[in-house]
Amino acid sequence: MYSFLICLLALILGYLFYGKFVEKVFGPDSARVTPAVSKADGVDFVPMPTWKVYMIQFLNIAGTGPIFGAIMGAKFGPSSFLWIVFGCIFAGAVHDYFTGMLSIRHGGAGIPEIVRQYLGKGTHAVLLVFSIVLLLLVGTVFVFSPAIILDDMAKIGTADNSIMIWVGIIFVYYIIATLLPIDKLIGRFYPIFAFALIFMALALCACLFVKWPAIPELWEGLGNRGPSIGLSGQPIFPCLFITIACGAISGFHATQSPLMARCVKNEKLGRPVFYGAMITEGVVALIWAAVSSYFFFDGGAAAVGSDLSASAPAVVTKVSRSWLGVIGGILAVLGVVAAPITSGDTAFRSARLIVAEFLHLEQKKHANRLVIALPLFAVAALLLWYNIADENGFNTIWRYFGWANQTLACFALWAATVWLTINRGRLYYLITMLPAAFMTSVTITYICVDKIGFHLPQSWIPYLGVGVFAVSVVLYYILRSRRRS
Repeated sequence: MYSFLICLLALILGYLFYGKFVEKVFGPDSARVTPAVSKADGVDFVPMPTWKVYMIQFLNIAGTGPIFGAIMGAKFGPSSFLWIVFGCIFAGAVHDYFTGMLSIRHGGAGIPEIVRQYLGKGTHAVLLVFSIVLLLLVGTVFVFSPAIILDDMAKIGTADNSIMIWVGIIFVYYIIATLLPIDKLIGRFYPIFAFALIFMALALCACLFVKWPAIPELWEGLGNRGPSIGLSGQPIFPCLFITIACGAISGFHATQSPLMARCVKNEKLGRPVFYGAMITEGVVALIWAAVSSYFFFDGGAAAVGSDLSASAPAVVTKVSRSWLGVIGGILAVLGVVAAPITSGDTAFRSARLIVAEFLHLEQKKHANRLVIALPLFAVAALLLWYNIADENGFNTIWRYFGWANQTLACFALWAATVWLTINRGRLYYLITMLPAAFMTSVTITYICVDKIGFHLPQSWIPYLGVGVFAVSVVLYYILRSRRRS
């Protein structure tokens, strides 16, 4: 538990000090008119109160990632704590801040447009397709996880088709939320759901302090603890850095930050909205990593009436009900349900806006929104059908989603690095270049050795990891020198 306390304090200090440094490097200007004001259209560009924008940003980026990812990542042992802390402070929060602020500086542009300006048209074309595919995967993935939890809370119809009825209800909701103006549904109700998610995390944190479980400490060793609980064949690098995404760094956030960039009324609010929301997500992930460490390594599974083979949704429901009672458990589980649902619908909303930006099709008219949204939902329906028809479909889509998610983060960080190189000079570009090179190393190594990729021998991992990192840094300096000449 002492490791948990140290890491929790580190996240708070990271926001107060490193977050302030990152803000100073970017240089927000309170005198600039933000796109929320200059492009206000009553649909997507809508000025909203800062507290509301922060809560929506937090809920949008959260999903099940900082919870389910932390639960699965905790199986690796205390290394998960370090990745959440260092990843969140130096990579994830920086990534979210720059994608949000660059969107504001470029008139509310989405991540593909930002990449086009700083990484070129060829990269833009790749990322345009890549981001749409990722968002469709997110929308599909975030239908099933809440449906499973809702089915456990309340059966609808027969036991055989209850989950699929919940899937249908959530999917219909996605269609409605994607088409409505952002302040009509998202702006009114999502802050409430965000409160439920934060309540859940704080309540579980209080329980941790009361129970004070004997979870593995950092100084007891950072090796993979997975084999002791049945997790084998997954090396910490790169698997841990793919498994825990949203609690440390997630490319999906690069598609969400522009949504709130279109609602921020002042550039000075970027640090609490973008950097702050990511730190909050890191806190949620850290709490669940500690809870899961108790579950897997200190007899917690048996104490809550479960076993070590329990899935992430099962861990959530078992622990919440056992620790927080009936009412607290319901509120906690609702927070976990709301998070993926709200991330799913904003994923489709982001996809609609990215396509609209590419086609130069304004979105104030209902017909224009439908023209783009309907094909997107048709593709998502096919992915849902694939999940239903293939018993391993969900697991396959989740693995591709995890890799695609972190790959998108690489594009966003490299674009921010080029912006810093052009606009700030000195060595400030290192604050994005180093995490960009590291995540490039993670994603390329993962796709080379994992079963969904080239399935190369795991003995190659050290050489691939170091080699890709070095090559990406060298290529950056080569391209930088050419740009200057």
